[in-house]
Amino acid sequence: MRGHGFLIANYVQGDSLIHKTPLWLKFLVVAACGAASFLIVDWAVSLAVFGAMCALFLLSGAGPRRLARVVWMVTPIVAVIGLFQWWQLGGPTAARIVLNVLVCVVAASVLTATTPVQQLLDGVVSLARPFQRWGADPERFALTIAIMLRSIPFIAGAFSDVRDAARARGLERSPRALVLPVFITTVAYARHTGDALAARGLGEPDEESERR
Repeated sequence: MRGHGFLIANYVQGDSLIHKTPLWLKFLVVAACGAASFLIVDWAVSLAVFGAMCALFLLSGAGPRRLARVVWMVTPIVAVIGLFQWWQLGGPTAARIVLNVLVCVVAASVLTATTPVQQLLDGVVSLARPFQRWGADPERFALTIAIMLRSIPFIAGAFSDVRDAARARGLERSPRALVLPVFITTVAYARHTGDALAARGLGEPDEESERR
């Protein structure tokens, strides 16, 4: 599967100012972009914010090709969203919604491109630790994020492989030929992942947590 060969959190080694920015500040920028997507009501403002996030991505040294790939990965999704919103609410609203989605995607990509995966997971654990008093498990939360970072590209790779195989057989227009193999592959991957975690005793609550 082509999805095996890469991670969404594709760290690019460098010494740019963005690489040196504290992790908490990067988290804050991503959270601010997420909040802004609900607050911005003008597509021109969304376009300006999107341009600023693209500039930050390029300043990190990740390169325009990587930025184009990030945007291209979500293009089918935002295209469907944009067409539906244009039909329901008109062009300006559709443009604002699409741009706000792209702002969030690029902001998250700036974070993952300038932060090593292990440092990112350690940061997630640190952020979740204050919620332990309410029963949260920071380590399990980080494990969930790590599994997600591995699973999404695997599923994307599975879809690409199945689509190519269906096209070779002249079945590229058959939803069954596309969806069913991906579904089966995804379920098998999830079961193998669960078996591997269970064999290592990962993801299970410890006795102290159970007592609490």
